[in-house]
Amino acid sequence: MSQEAFISRLFQQNSKQFSFFPDKESAEDFIDKLFEFLFLPKTVKHKKVADLEKEFEQLKDHFSALVYDVLPESGKVELVTEDFFDAIPELHEELIKDANTILQFDPAAVSVEEVLVAYPGFYATAIYRISNLLWKLGVKILPRIFTEYAHGKTGIDIHPGASIGSSFFIDHGTGIVIGETTIIGNNVKIYQGVTLGALNVSKDKASTKRHPTIEDNVIIYSGATILGGDTIIGHDSVIGGNVWLTYSVAPQSIVYHKSEVAVKDKHPVIDALNFVI
Repeated sequence: MSQEAFISRLFQQNSKQFSFFPDKESAEDFIDKLFEFLFLPKTVKHKKVADLEKEFEQLKDHFSALVYDVLPESGKVELVTEDFFDAIPELHEELIKDANTILQFDPAAVSVEEVLVAYPGFYATAIYRISNLLWKLGVKILPRIFTEYAHGKTGIDIHPGASIGSSFFIDHGTGIVIGETTIIGNNVKIYQGVTLGALNVSKDKASTKRHPTIEDNVIIYSGATILGGDTIIGHDSVIGGNVWLTYSVAPQSIVYHKSEVAVKDKHPVIDALNFVI
């Protein structure tokens, strides 16, 4: 096949496959601008309310253009745009709760401003909550682009279809995976390397609940893996580091992985729970 024929075929294939697909760079630019508008407004002390109102309208125009690429049907773009931005004030309040939870429970955090600027767990949670809002409005492609962008920046992979309650706390965060049908309650804390995944990844299970349910006030320490749509971690439980779970746990349980450690000295090994960071 000649180069001309290959390029022509490639153009035809891409034109068909990506006819209802938003521009990836434009989508990433939008989510950066929205996050900055909500939490990191540049030179805010020199801005007026009118400036912020103008930026807000520019964000709406940018968002509408992205949605149009996905939902070109008449009327749907305007409806999705209005519903999305009408929910932004409540979403902002929810995210400030997340930030304050990080400040409350992470001894290394010195201010909520530091959390907003420097914490990858908060950034990933913010992009997830924005994406989940759009997911619930029936737009599927854009949320996936947003959360994968956050995944690339933070190492935290949260599917926009997951359900996560209030005051969510991710510490460190690298390597966390939260699957599409995961349900997480309120005041849940998750550390690095945790996987909330599926037992079966076959395509015929796509419409079923494949990922676990984590009830309120649960702590999941680093490296834990919890799998299965029928797996429920009861409220106020502690899941220790490196635990592997494929079955439900009753409320107020402590589950831990006991490593076998041999130390060649004259001092006895202390038998301890290995879920302390």
